[in-house]
Amino acid sequence: MRHLAIGTVAVTLAVGVGVGSWIERADISVGHVLKNTFDALSPGMALADETEPEISPIQVRDRPRDAYYPNTEDLDPNEMRVVACGTGMPTTRAAQAAACFLVELGNGDKFFFDIGSGSSERISSLQIPYNYLDKVFVGHLHTDHFGALHELFIGGALMGRNRPLRVWGPSGSVPELGTAAATDSMKDMLLWDLSARVGATDPRGYQMDVTEFDYKGENEIIYEENGVVVRSFPAIHGIDGAVSFSLEWNDLKFVYSSDTYPNKWFIEYAKDADIAIHECFIAVPDIVGKLGFTPESALEVGTQIHTAPEAFGKVMSEIQPRIAVAYHFFNDFDTAGGVEERIRTTYDGPLSLAEDFMVWNVTKDDIRVRMAVTEEHTWSPPLSEPPIPPGENDRQTFAEKQGIPVESVGFSDFIEGGKWDVDDALRPIYEQASEALGRDFPYPGD
Repeated sequence: MRHLAIGTVAVTLAVGVGVGSWIERADISVGHVLKNTFDALSPGMALADETEPEISPIQVRDRPRDAYYPNTEDLDPNEMRVVACGTGMPTTRAAQAAACFLVELGNGDKFFFDIGSGSSERISSLQIPYNYLDKVFVGHLHTDHFGALHELFIGGALMGRNRPLRVWGPSGSVPELGTAAATDSMKDMLLWDLSARVGATDPRGYQMDVTEFDYKGENEIIYEENGVVVRSFPAIHGIDGAVSFSLEWNDLKFVYSSDTYPNKWFIEYAKDADIAIHECFIAVPDIVGKLGFTPESALEVGTQIHTAPEAFGKVMSEIQPRIAVAYHFFNDFDTAGGVEERIRTTYDGPLSLAEDFMVWNVTKDDIRVRMAVTEEHTWSPPLSEPPIPPGENDRQTFAEKQGIPVESVGFSDFIEGGKWDVDDALRPIYEQASEALGRDFPYPGD
């Protein structure tokens, strides 16, 4: 599945779905599409009957890129960039992580909407300084929508985030089912991990600020900073407590459903969206054939718990976004065609069938759809702020805050007594560091 943006017209080319049949369903003539194609050509892309521009063997040709290479393109002050960091099913796979979308704005702000299992690897591949990745909005508490939160929390701090991770999420029907309870329990689960890092690394990133908002709020503002407004409205998924989001900035509007059955709130509050991302589950026959569900389970999961492709199309026909994005299915050569065929029975507008690392550049004049080319063997991205060394009182402060004995944050005499003597191998490392950096790094125990 590949997607081509032609000016302001988005055309989807799908394996198993003929371009002619798509055009017929969309009521767009071949000539109209070709005209838009030629109109969209850059001045440097001359046609055959024009003088070809000089091509240099050593200089890069100035033309729009067909792929997005992270950290090589400036974001215009009036531009929004959306990157799919997870588009797949509740069970993740190497090709697709679970739900996660990154929204980058021309004012410098960046936001995650959901942070599903497997998405942290995609995030790392983008090589964005982690201090900029400090805002997460969680639509509901299924692990395929917040299962990588602890990885962003711990891993982000290890890789340079030296400020608290900020999380927004819905309440539940009872306090035990809300975001605050979930993140408190997560931090309890991570107590050994956090305790073992105290005194060894910059401590500032191992903090989390959680804002729990009422899941019943209808288009309620839950975030308003730096000209950005994020609103929440109820969704229908699982049990009470799921929500959808909209982000408005600079006269651009991004809408994200998370998971939901089609509902009146999305229909009302997603109107006029520039980009509307809504779940679209795999077609019911494939739930049976690919996942091995019974027909009864497939019908329940594929049409009542999630949004079926036909229902996705009907939603998009009603709200009429500039571009609709379908996610939450395994986007394969033998499934994508069926999903699109079913969407096209109820919707004929601009459409992307999402896959991991798909990128949408959104301005008031245009929407470009490309795939990102990323590096898998990444290390930490550049630091936006310098780290600080651990302090002498970090362990004491941490133990008091957690209400645990300070001696538990470290080694007991029993474990300390098990160390084998390798001082002759380690001491030179400290001496080399002292000489190279012009500072005294005393060897532990001296």
